[in-house]
Amino acid sequence: MLGIIDLPTYLAGLVLIVLLPGPNSLYVLSVAARRGIRAGYTAAAGVWCGDTVLMTLSAAGVASLLQANAVLFGIVKYAGAGYLTWLAVGMMRAAWGLWRTRRERTVDEAPGAAATGAEERPYRRAFVVSLFNPKAILFFVAFFVQFVDPGYAYPALSFVVLGAFAQLASFLYLSALIFSGTKLAAAFRRRKRLSAWATSAAGVLFLGFAVKLTLASA
Repeated sequence: MLGIIDLPTYLAGLVLIVLLPGPNSLYVLSVAARRGIRAGYTAAAGVWCGDTVLMTLSAAGVASLLQANAVLFGIVKYAGAGYLTWLAVGMMRAAWGLWRTRRERTVDEAPGAAATGAEERPYRRAFVVSLFNPKAILFFVAFFVQFVDPGYAYPALSFVVLGAFAQLASFLYLSALIFSGTKLAAAFRRRKRLSAWATSAAGVLFLGFAVKLTLASA
């Protein structure tokens, strides 16, 4: 469909990726908890715009690499697989840390929690946090390339569809964070065992993506 390979697997991986906490989502949650729904959506808009820029840059790079020689494709392929493996190991280490400290009490913290007052500009800060993330571009390339058919005549359309699904998932997730506010954050911090299992599952999935990427052909 539209040059997309194995859409159900992409959607399953996308859900796990979106649900994993990161600086963007935590910042939106912090803004919503401190300044309300309107400010939360302002910050979320910055995240969506930053992600759109990154996905556009990634799609343009991948589209050209899909038509380039096998050597260049192999470099990106193994670099992406290495990054996904590194990310998976980090997830499993984080899950182990959560499991070991599941009974300990944690301090309520979130990125940007110290920034208060009228001087804060949620959109601009969220946009910068989202845009200037050096790992994000490589991640988008390594993830998207596995679900685009190299033989499809219009690869840009495939990336647009995949990107639209990613933005929809992000919209739903950030909306949930905005309306849940600090209650949702507190619930996740209390349930460290659940967080540990979810993080471990994501790590295994990312290892699978790494293996799949190494077996991909240009």
